[in-house]
Amino acid sequence: MKQGNGVAIGVVVVALIAAAGGYWLGNRGAFQSHSAVEVTAGAVGGTVDASKKKLLYYRNPMGLPDTSPTPKKDPMGMDYIAVYAGGADDEPTATNQIRISTDKVQKLGVRTEAAQLRTLDKTVRAAGRIEPDERRLFTIAAKFEGYVERLHVNVTGQPVSKGQPLFEVYSPELVSAQREYAVAAQGVETLKEAAGEAQAGMKQLAQSSLQRLKNWDISEAQIKALAKTGVTQRSLTFRSPVAGIVMEKKAVQGMRFMPGEMLYQVADLSAVWVVADVFEQDIGLVKSGAKAKVKINAYPDKEFTGTVTYVYPTVKAETRTVPVRVELANPGLLLKPAMFAQVEVLVSAKTKVVTVPLSAVIDSGTRQIVLVQQGEGRFEPRSVKLGERSDNYVEVLAGVKDGEAVVVAANFLIDAESNLKAAVGGFGEAGKTASAPAATASAPAPKAAGHVAEGTVDSIDLKEGTISLSHGPIASLKWPAMTMEFKAANEALLKGLKPGAKVSVEFVERQPGEWVITSVKK
Repeated sequence: MKQGNGVAIGVVVVALIAAAGGYWLGNRGAFQSHSAVEVTAGAVGGTVDASKKKLLYYRNPMGLPDTSPTPKKDPMGMDYIAVYAGGADDEPTATNQIRISTDKVQKLGVRTEAAQLRTLDKTVRAAGRIEPDERRLFTIAAKFEGYVERLHVNVTGQPVSKGQPLFEVYSPELVSAQREYAVAAQGVETLKEAAGEAQAGMKQLAQSSLQRLKNWDISEAQIKALAKTGVTQRSLTFRSPVAGIVMEKKAVQGMRFMPGEMLYQVADLSAVWVVADVFEQDIGLVKSGAKAKVKINAYPDKEFTGTVTYVYPTVKAETRTVPVRVELANPGLLLKPAMFAQVEVLVSAKTKVVTVPLSAVIDSGTRQIVLVQQGEGRFEPRSVKLGERSDNYVEVLAGVKDGEAVVVAANFLIDAESNLKAAVGGFGEAGKTASAPAATASAPAPKAAGHVAEGTVDSIDLKEGTISLSHGPIASLKWPAMTMEFKAANEALLKGLKPGAKVSVEFVERQPGEWVITSVKK
């Protein structure tokens, strides 16, 4: 009986010891699992348990100056990031800054340039055409009815000198007028000794006949010869009033012409006009007196310089352009009427304004943003209001001050890097709030902005800054193995690389279809 009681007591003791050991082992496993969760969370998120900190606000995941007291999403659907007291983000300007390690800044090829006060010179470009100077166009037409008897210049485009005979005409009216003047001139000579009234009447008749001939553009030499000899000329010679080119010739030998009918047109092309069509939004910048550069496709190695002399007062409704007249010399008659021309008018601003390079502006379509460097690896995105633009710079009306350093290269890559940081931060928050190891193990991986590929270098173009890479499958993008071209973030990444080298690269999508390598490892 005593022996049975001892056995029972032994069994109970063994059971208690087993239970205690199991309890201790279970707690130890749970403790280790819980510790593993915190370490994982700390490794991913880089912060301590959020439940032990005081929530301050939620900040914009893109680093823009926008906070919220409650959880929300930005226009792209990204969750705002929680900021806790005592955390890394709990700094005076942390809510509107992007932080990137100095090593990553070097890999991205970030360059900055100070905003400066400068005179913003703008070039207004327009298409134009060569036209003759209207003040140098001359039309030859008779003021009486007649017939073309002889042509001295009978080819359109023929150069002529001033006073050169163009054609001869016969007119019965012209012959009658000459005879009338000859008779009146002889009558004046005959009545020299006559009474005053008769002499005055004959002089008046001679004067009216002379004036009639002058009104018909009879030359002084012909009139003097007629008055001296009294012999009428059957034909009259028309001469060129200017040295130039025959633009039109309608006279044909033997044809009859009427008073005022154009027979020849001669143009002096030593100076010409360029009529440029300036777009409506630029016309306010173009003023009379501005210097203009003219280029012609026929002479790509030559540049002609002219002056804006007139801005037309009307707008072409079909093209929304305003004609602008540019006058320029035409040495060698290289410029032909109706040629097409490219016109550049340099417009200089009168005052200095704050400007930044055009590459510094990130334009989302609804607003413009500039990344301002606040320190080593810290960048502040600012909304800016822009003004006039030149070929390389843009005026900043508000948002950036003179002397502040702005990012002019790799600003899109910084934007991509800030997206990656926000994604990793969101994953860290998820890990910290997990209540069990199973929750951490089953959490889906975030969609990162950066990707990794391994492959072989096919070719390198140092001038364009590109590299052709035959890479294997990329799981993050669901890409199969292929050969494609990447752009390097900076020239240093391509140094030392040769075709055939095996490399591992990190890359991001700067804009749709443009893949940029940010890191290369052999």
